[in-house]
Amino acid sequence: MSYYFSKIVNYDFDTAITRVAEELKKEGFGVLTEIDVKETFKKKLDIDFKKYRILGACNPHFAHEAILKEDKIGTMLPCNVIVQEHENGKVEVTAVDPVASMMAVKNDSLGHIALQVREKLNKVIENL
Repeated sequence: MSYYFSKIVNYDFDTAITRVAEELKKEGFGVLTEIDVKETFKKKLDIDFKKYRILGACNPHFAHEAILKEDKIGTMLPCNVIVQEHENGKVEVTAVDPVASMMAVKNDSLGHIALQVREKLNKVIENL
């Protein structure tokens, strides 16, 4: 089982970020965090890196339900979605597969939540 699903999109990097946020919102997610890896590597390591952004997406309804069932699950939240620009100029959007993530957690009551979140995140990627 793969731990992610992804798609090459026909948008430039900045447009892809905007479109991902819009599609996440349609599925009930908000972007809680945004990490600009390129900028961070430059600032902290003086390394030039490709455009690579990590978006921390959260659906409050599912997050609340999961935390009620497993109070340490916050270590696996939010769901990360990455947007990266490859050397050939192609932009790829990748989302974590929450079902794969939940395999590390020994709590069967989280399975249905992970499946629902997977469906929504997969829909986000498909709709780009």
